[in-house]
Amino acid sequence: MHHKLLLTSLFLGTALLSYGQDDKLDMTMIQKIRTEGLEHSQVMETAFYLTDVNGPRLQGPGFLKAANWAKTKLNSWGLQNSRLEAWGEWGQGWGVEHSYLAMTAPYYKTIIAVPRAWSGSTNKLQSADILYISSNDTTALESYRTKLKNKVILLDQSFKGMPSFKADADRFTDEDLLKMANEAPPAQRGANDTTFRSRIMAMRTQNAFNQKMRKLAKQEGAIGMLNTTQTSKDGTLFVSGDYANAALGATPDDLADLSIAVEDYMTLCRLMKAGIPVKLELDVKTKFYKDDTKGYNVLAEIPGTDPKLKDEVVMLGAHLDSWHAATGATDNAAGSSVMMEAVRILNTIGAKPKRTIRIALWSGEEQGLHGSKNYVANHLVDKATNKLTKEGENIAAYFNVDNGTGKIRGIYLQGNLAAGPIFQQWLKPFNDLGATTITPANTGGTDHQSFDRVGLPGFQFIQDRIEYNTRTHHTNMDTYDHLQPDDLKQAATVVASFVYNAAMRDQKIPRKAVAAQVAR
Repeated sequence: MHHKLLLTSLFLGTALLSYGQDDKLDMTMIQKIRTEGLEHSQVMETAFYLTDVNGPRLQGPGFLKAANWAKTKLNSWGLQNSRLEAWGEWGQGWGVEHSYLAMTAPYYKTIIAVPRAWSGSTNKLQSADILYISSNDTTALESYRTKLKNKVILLDQSFKGMPSFKADADRFTDEDLLKMANEAPPAQRGANDTTFRSRIMAMRTQNAFNQKMRKLAKQEGAIGMLNTTQTSKDGTLFVSGDYANAALGATPDDLADLSIAVEDYMTLCRLMKAGIPVKLELDVKTKFYKDDTKGYNVLAEIPGTDPKLKDEVVMLGAHLDSWHAATGATDNAAGSSVMMEAVRILNTIGAKPKRTIRIALWSGEEQGLHGSKNYVANHLVDKATNKLTKEGENIAAYFNVDNGTGKIRGIYLQGNLAAGPIFQQWLKPFNDLGATTITPANTGGTDHQSFDRVGLPGFQFIQDRIEYNTRTHHTNMDTYDHLQPDDLKQAATVVASFVYNAAMRDQKIPRKAVAAQVAR
């Protein structure tokens, strides 16, 4: 990489004069971290157990199985106080026990199908006709009231199977990284969010239609419904679920809701439009779990050794939960394995951090950052004053990994400009491994936001995308086979060094000058 990718913005250069002289890196320890992380890694073994052995980690029994395994493994590595900590009420767990779908007329064709999370069952093998609904107007639904019994619902769609002329997998180029490094600080950007608001309104309108349709379908005795997305193609299905309505018991769901590939979906649409009779057979069995409705995080520590600093905490984390169509390898067994490997490296080489190092494997991230948000609310923010507690003030930094299997290329500052020169220095020993770039930009959609939003220094690493957005994120292809061993070794090594440096630094990582120390 070109050296200019390390630092290109004037504000970072100015900040270097104020903050860049604090850190005297322990290069002997960094070399030990590199040797253990790159030559004696256990990251792929950990990933194997989190994916192939434990299976999908949807919140509920699937998550708890993996969480208990991770807790035991962290304890076996010598971390202290390894535990599952309840953060509050979650709701019903859910799982798939059996799923089968095929078209039987006008000819036989098996169809790859995955039930959406928290959807219901068919109760037995059913043969059914399709009810083709061509309108998404909620007022028009009433015209279908007497036609729904024993039917499978298919909504009219007009997706087109457009070929992609780009590779599924890629890495950031020099130009990509330079652009990221040169981004303006978030506060300097315009606040025009018209496109975002329009998208939210469209989603709400569609959701209102779907909820009304589902309610009517259940009342009238429909067997199930089919859904797809434009990106569910070439055998890759993007599958999630309706946590808010089903897991919390707001609308107990007994309707089988199956995600299928867009090619199969459009085949059915074309046949129905042409008036050709179509029959399906389906057998779906799902299960709701109500014995334990609480949510849990996995926590463990390497205790601090400095009498003055040991109560301060450097945290590293990743979400352990996943969706259920596959085994959640890149989202986010990769991040969980990297973070577990980072603390294993530090404990194995005998690191004696001044501050306590705490790993957190979060739950419920996929449904809205529930595990990390509740950890912050329960521990770090005073509910009465809405300000940081003493424990919150003692958080030195939080580091997160949740962008797939790609190696670390740098770090997002989340607008924390003062941290830039510090992280620049920490990246230098890993420039040869491709970790070079600091961007002032925000990135979202994962657990560092729970810390950042209350004024704590929370950071997500920049990772190469590989196939994350094209093949693996929330899909039935998110399996161990899509993990990149060398990338995960590199990522764990970089994370271990960052965490160690943060634990040894005389001062905590600077906080944003403009960040209010309250929950917003």
